[in-house]
Amino acid sequence: VLFLQIVHILNMTSAKIVSFLLHPEESLHSLQNRIEFETGISTGNQELLLETGICLDPRKPASQCVIDGVRGWDSYMVYLFDKSKTVYDGPFASRSLSDCVNYIVQDSKIQLPIPQLRKVWAEAVHYVIGLKEDYSRLFQGQRAAMLSLLRYNANLIKMKNNMVSASQQLKAKLEFFHQSIRLDLERYSDQMAYGISSEKMLKAWKEMEEKASQCAQAEDIGYLDEQIMALHTEIVELQKSPYARRQGEVMESLEQRAIDLYKQLKTRPPDHAYSDSTDMVKIIVQTVQSQDRVLKELFGHLSKLLGCKQKIIDLLPEIEVALNNIKEADNSVMQMQGKRQREIWHLLKIACTQSSSRSLVSSSLEGTASTPAAAWLPQGSSGIAAPHPLSSLPAPQEGENFADVIQENVNYLELFSSILQEVRQEQNSMMVS
Repeated sequence: VLFLQIVHILNMTSAKIVSFLLHPEESLHSLQNRIEFETGISTGNQELLLETGICLDPRKPASQCVIDGVRGWDSYMVYLFDKSKTVYDGPFASRSLSDCVNYIVQDSKIQLPIPQLRKVWAEAVHYVIGLKEDYSRLFQGQRAAMLSLLRYNANLIKMKNNMVSASQQLKAKLEFFHQSIRLDLERYSDQMAYGISSEKMLKAWKEMEEKASQCAQAEDIGYLDEQIMALHTEIVELQKSPYARRQGEVMESLEQRAIDLYKQLKTRPPDHAYSDSTDMVKIIVQTVQSQDRVLKELFGHLSKLLGCKQKIIDLLPEIEVALNNIKEADNSVMQMQGKRQREIWHLLKIACTQSSSRSLVSSSLEGTASTPAAAWLPQGSSGIAAPHPLSSLPAPQEGENFADVIQENVNYLELFSSILQEVRQEQNSMMVS
């Protein structure tokens, strides 16, 4: 018997306890099917919470909801909530009276012998204690719901911080992108008259600027931030509410009064005396009324907790979508920035190639033009050194003739022509792209 595992489930929608004997290595899904059969709550809508507010893990066996050891096993509860409901219709009817207690409640002035009255009052005391324990268990269920709400809220805060951080990074990148592309467009316009121009590239850059302005919509998370802040305020108010704390002081005092009244009855000798149950019935009625009041407050507060939790559940997908939009916009901005920088370097490559080719052409033209002119200059005129006479030129080395030199020059000319053709092709491709 000691090795049997029994789980007690408190159904918060009906305030009733259902108990199950767990089979060895039974899965949580199997237990949920049994709970659905007993309570009518489908497995998809069941939320099973421990006292700490932790939801049961479906990957673990059903034994996770049973504490180790013998002490306290019979009072340990798992709290069942219906995820399809956010408003719980409390207070629920109090536990039913036994026949003998109901007898004295119907007529509190009836006289009963002391031995019989002791038995009736003992059951009455048990009934009063049971009412207080019923409230205590339901309050623990409300507390588990509050702890679960705080766990969801912590996850919401974490996602909100990630969203705000990503939004700020996107905003900074967009500001940098806009400033840099404006400067690039200004500089490009300045050099169009004497440099390289490409209408298609200019149009692409302007489209990038417009697309970056559209990406700025992703960083607008103000509407989500307002909802989250309002929800945080609501949760703080729920935590500060007096209904978030135990309200069973009146019931506890009534319980003590019932116990004291029973002790006084026990001290009376079991003679032929008779007595009525007026005082005990007053305690019973006051306890029932007190339980009705505190349960109404408890379930009203519980409904607010579950409403906040549902708001968080609805907000989480919206935050996830906003995060994905920010990431996509961030990637788009970085891709546009990289593409523009590659195009700038391509323009720089073409400009440098054109500049070098022009310098080569000009230097070759200057060399060919200066040689005939220098031959006609008189020797020693205007302090200009006369060119060396032909006899002073170095003679060809052995094995070298003028035909080889001419062929080498022809090869260099063909190489230079191919370089110029490649430059023209790159420039034409740049204009087209």
